[in-house]
Amino acid sequence: MELYDELKWRGLINDITSPDLIDELNHGELTFYIGTDPTADSLHIGHYSSLLCAKRLQQHGHHPIMLVGGATGFIGDPKASGERNMLTPEVLDHNYQALHNQIENLWGFDMVNNLDWTKDLSIIDFLRDFGKYFNVNYMINKETVKKRLDSGISYTEFSYMILQAMDFLNLFEKKNCRMQIGGQDQWGNITAGLELIRKKHGADVKAYGLTMPLITKADGTKFGKSESGTVWLKKEKTSPYDLYQFLLNTEDSKVIEYLKKLTFLSVEEIERLEKALEENAGAREAQKKLAEEVVRDLHGQEELDAALKITNALFRGKLQDLDDEQRRDAVKSMPKIQTQAMKLEDLLVSSNIAKSKREAREWIKGNSIAINGEKYTDPNMIVDSSMAYVDNVLILRKGKKNYFAFVFEPNAD
Repeated sequence: MELYDELKWRGLINDITSPDLIDELNHGELTFYIGTDPTADSLHIGHYSSLLCAKRLQQHGHHPIMLVGGATGFIGDPKASGERNMLTPEVLDHNYQALHNQIENLWGFDMVNNLDWTKDLSIIDFLRDFGKYFNVNYMINKETVKKRLDSGISYTEFSYMILQAMDFLNLFEKKNCRMQIGGQDQWGNITAGLELIRKKHGADVKAYGLTMPLITKADGTKFGKSESGTVWLKKEKTSPYDLYQFLLNTEDSKVIEYLKKLTFLSVEEIERLEKALEENAGAREAQKKLAEEVVRDLHGQEELDAALKITNALFRGKLQDLDDEQRRDAVKSMPKIQTQAMKLEDLLVSSNIAKSKREAREWIKGNSIAINGEKYTDPNMIVDSSMAYVDNVLILRKGKKNYFAFVFEPNAD
């Protein structure tokens, strides 16, 4: 299977700007770029698929450039929901340095900053050398702009398209970069860059654009930092254990898609996992493999081993096997309930885990309640901060897999 066909099979191609690109991908050596703005100090899972696509191209002899938009980050790419909040120069610089280090450590791509070629540009030069090449009718017909016409769009965000087009032109001229790749929502910006290159260098220039489908959840919403429950690639923001759990809980309807887009597993292995899913979905073999591959790729085998240790400890109820750092990771994503010292049956009722004292006593005496991995059968036992599992947090399990983290208030006992 040639590269283009594999990318199609993996669901990584939404559109290309010319059929000539197919042969270039399969047999050429293209320098290409992919960009992101430093609007946060970490990439998230929505970026991961795009950067893996760049890595796949690199493995086939192409040459990636990663652009972190120190300039475009000041402006903000138009989004359908409205104007973006303007970030301060200090925040943008902090975010830029963080993303630069993250991308360099994870992928080692050649890095550029578009602030380098825009910071000394005067408004007159911008309008004469670049703005003159853009027709307003052309710009307002771009999908991202068109969606904002009714609600309104500032001239600042309206100009974003020109700035991104300047990026493509600069990299084309300075680094012989002949392709830009990005999510499908970047089609308008990518084609604007191609138009600028052709107006500056002639219509027969061999330059291309490729867009990828946005990776989405089962409900159709995209992964992103503007959505709730962002899954970050930085382990200090989303721990390897939380990342593992997030992927382990992938819906059956999405897991094969994620295996194709988020791993380097072979076609044959993914097809085997798809068959295993059809035959025994309850075994969750595909989800386990997805979680293992992504956590290992991002954080290494040692962090994957730690995530598996926490997962197995919770599943088997052997919570005492974990060290303090692993214990903190284990409780981080559990529902948090503020509490103070009280009888076990009252604890279940006050937290709405049990509907009544009668129900609470039935669960306790029926061996269905465990605290920090140990079963307790006395409804009148006092639960207090001395029983904390880590720091001031106690873990209560109801049944086999319903976990709750009780946080003792200061001086609550």
